Amino acid sequence: MNRRWAAIGAASAGLAVVAGAFGAHALRARLGPDALAVWETAARYQMYHALALLALAASGRHGAAARAAGWAFVAGTVLFCGSLYALASSGVRGLGAVAPIGGAAFVAGWACLAWAVLRERADPPPDDRPPVPPTQPTRRP
Repeated sequence: MNRRWAAIGAASAGLAVVAGAFGAHALRARLGPDALAVWETAARYQMYHALALLALAASGRHGAAARAAGWAFVAGTVLFCGSLYALASSGVRGLGAVAPIGGAAFVAGWACLAWAVLRERADPPPDDRPPVPPTQPTRRP
């Protein structure tokens, strides 16, 4: 398991839960229905890609395509979800222009993940058996 992607994925999933709860409870009285829907979309996509990072971590793939997929998911989360959170909370429409860049990063991440699954080798599963001690060569009299 890749600990970096697992840690980033778990942290992002936790933040997605916090963002979703914040939107559902604290922001419901402050934002209009359209802004609330934008906030919920951001939280949902953040969770999807946090789970993708956890799946990447569990896959045991460490090649260039797997690394590119992970960083693309992180970039997509920051750009897509971040711009939607900012748009929903501020109402500044120009912030929505960043979202397609983040969306493109998400698509690139999925393409890289597909390539990694098809073309890169995964780490072998851990062997739980104890190591076999080396044998001593036998001498003939």
